[in-house]
Amino acid sequence: MEISMKINELAKKTGLTPPTIRFYEKEGLLDTRHVQRGENNYRDYCEEAVNHLLMIKEVQAAGFTLAEFKKLDDACNAEDELVTQRAAMFLRQKIAEVSEKRAELERVQIYLTGKLAEVLQEDTASVSLQ
Repeated sequence: MEISMKINELAKKTGLTPPTIRFYEKEGLLDTRHVQRGENNYRDYCEEAVNHLLMIKEVQAAGFTLAEFKKLDDACNAEDELVTQRAAMFLRQKIAEVSEKRAELERVQIYLTGKLAEVLQEDTASVSLQ
């Protein structure tokens, strides 16, 4: 691992606060692939930590919990075939959940678009009657 930055620089690059980054490390979401401690006990982070933290933000936005992300990350880095199969099942389930959320959002968008059209039509009708 090539060490390249301290926590404040990592925070700037990811939009996360230093306490959040420390929390993620405490929860095992950042490990020795991402962070090393020097003799002074300061954390040193590699560039991969930036990508890893940005991915955590993205999967949280998509509906993953931190525990689910940790489980998935552990499974994706395991050499065990059974663990890999479980990771694939988990990913398929999450993909299905994301698809359902997208369908729900599309239904809401269609409804709101219809309501907007109604409001604009009523507004145009009232102006033309005056």
